[in-house]
Amino acid sequence: MGIQRAFSRGLLPLVAAFGLVAASGPVAAWEPTKPVEFIIPAGTGGGADQMARLIQGIVAKHNLMKQALIPVNKSGGAGAEGFLEVKAAKGDPHKIIITLSNLFTTPMATGVPFNWKDLTPVAMLSLDQFVLWVNAEDPYKTAKEYLDAVKKGGPNTFKMGGTGSKQEDQIVTAAIEKAAGVKFTYIPFKGGGAVATQLVGKHVNSSVNNPIEAVAQWRAGKLRALCVFDSVRLPYKNKVTETQAWGDIPTCREAGVPTDYVMLRGIFMPAGVSDDVVKFYIDLFTKVRATPEWKKFMEDGAFNQTFMTGKDYADWVAKAETLHYGLMKDAGFLAKK
Repeated sequence: MGIQRAFSRGLLPLVAAFGLVAASGPVAAWEPTKPVEFIIPAGTGGGADQMARLIQGIVAKHNLMKQALIPVNKSGGAGAEGFLEVKAAKGDPHKIIITLSNLFTTPMATGVPFNWKDLTPVAMLSLDQFVLWVNAEDPYKTAKEYLDAVKKGGPNTFKMGGTGSKQEDQIVTAAIEKAAGVKFTYIPFKGGGAVATQLVGKHVNSSVNNPIEAVAQWRAGKLRALCVFDSVRLPYKNKVTETQAWGDIPTCREAGVPTDYVMLRGIFMPAGVSDDVVKFYIDLFTKVRATPEWKKFMEDGAFNQTFMTGKDYADWVAKAETLHYGLMKDAGFLAKK
């Protein structure tokens, strides 16, 4: 009996300790406990808006997150409204923002108190292209033909439509002007969808819309793609129109316009969130990118499918900020101090 009591007394602390471990169990990974606000610092119908709403649909369809993902457009002040809201939401794990190059151009052009370092980088989802578009009823078959006509027409005779002022579209327009020795009247609109509509209606002569912003009108034979602003042709070979695939569009360099420009499509969130929170969203977007809907969207919109997280992503963003400073300075778009 004494031996049994001694054995029991010796076992009790072990049982108690084991029970404590069993009760606590493995620490659960973080996940949202309420709906997540997905801020779009741009207008409706543009590339960022389309991508964010596609992601919302994919997450819901494939049940990738227990809570809802709710896109909200906050385009005021060239996206400053959205960026400042996320900056002010320090530590909030239920708020994410999709970014484009206005991550850099908006604070540089306006002086608004915001910098990408005020946020937490999550993931680069892709890089977006720019294409020089004209109305399909116009006679121009190549970028050279069009720019020759612009030059012949004289300064400010031809209208270039674009999204916003002193943002990506106007930066690309300024680069074309410098490279080709022409001068457009730049007409800003609230989003890429509106730009495509205005070009179809012949209210402007050309645009530099992203592929996804004009693909429907291109497929319908309403717009013509003259060149893509990249150093190499797009890799997509499936026909989009009756006669052309994305890969059939020449680069602008081939057309004698030595201008390249690609745009970030990435995710950030407020500063002060934990590594577990960032990991949740990286895992979420990794799952999104594996779906057939995402792969179709990437091909439809001729995206460069580069994916980055962590230090690689932060380093890329830092270099892009330096690049944009140079472009904005050359174009005279920097805010006066």
